[in-house]
Amino acid sequence: MLRDSSAFSGFSVDDLEKAKAFYAETLGLEVVDGPEAGSLFLRLQGGRDVFIYAKGQGHKPATYTILNFPVADVEKEVDELAAAGVIFEHYDMPSGEQDAKGIFRSGGLVVAWFKDPAGNILAVLQRR
Repeated sequence: MLRDSSAFSGFSVDDLEKAKAFYAETLGLEVVDGPEAGSLFLRLQGGRDVFIYAKGQGHKPATYTILNFPVADVEKEVDELAAAGVIFEHYDMPSGEQDAKGIFRSGGLVVAWFKDPAGNILAVLQRR
């Protein structure tokens, strides 16, 4: 039924201009205007698009990770993002602790979480 659909995911923000600046300038992603006023598309590696739409005062940040960015070296990426002003989250982790930079290591997973200006949670991660 939907096998041939070009599905895409989306999320809301409270301020579209702040989101556009963060995703384009801070994270270095390609951001294009969406099909309607008050929307954007993130153009991700592999031809994937993510829809961002302005929800204004009704916006509630996601309480889960909305985007995961696989990278070759989380520590290097955390340093570069922190230099660009990104603040990494620190959580109480039941299966381990994060280091001072906010990097969590468990088994073969290395991950660090941060938020966009609307409070949505993002992550950089690598598998060893």
